[in-house]
Amino acid sequence: MWWQYLLVFLCTILFDIVPLPLPPAFTAIIFLQITFDLNIWAAIVIGVGGSIIGRYILTLYIPKVSGKIFTRSKNEDVQYLGKKMKQKGWKGQLFILLYSLMPLPTTPLFIAGGMAKLGPLFLIPPFIIGKFISDTAAVFLGKYVAENTGGILHGIVSWKSISGLLLGLAMIFALLFIDWKSLFMDKKLKIRFNIWR
Repeated sequence: MWWQYLLVFLCTILFDIVPLPLPPAFTAIIFLQITFDLNIWAAIVIGVGGSIIGRYILTLYIPKVSGKIFTRSKNEDVQYLGKKMKQKGWKGQLFILLYSLMPLPTTPLFIAGGMAKLGPLFLIPPFIIGKFISDTAAVFLGKYVAENTGGILHGIVSWKSISGLLLGLAMIFALLFIDWKSLFMDKKLKIRFNIWR
């Protein structure tokens, strides 16, 4: 039975290590918890642990990859955004906590944090709290829905999941193509598409 928990751990790492807005990691926790009748609290703790490790690795490799993918000016732009967030101190971490409590993809947050070189010590602690709370609620809700509707796959492709995906893509688009420096310093919205090397 231990291999099912290992599968929960590996799936959540995989969902959260990729810099694309995939379905939330809690969907893997729900699916595997129901499929294998796993202890719900063990599945949540192991799944959240996998998500944390996945996001930690994402914040470590994004700064190295972003220099090869994006132009120097785009990297400087996002780093400027990160410096502004870090200057806010605990308010920046409160934003991370509140953001991770919402049913929004955290991928754009960690891409921006990694590119801005905010560091795992700034990003991960509030994420742990928010992730544990939001995933616990989602897993219990998912278990309830699955037990009362007859199928876990019912409703996965809904207007909410599609809008969540589109919102995640829009946030990545905004992160990458808006010139944040000119927006904050000059109060002018500039969109730049020449960000790739």
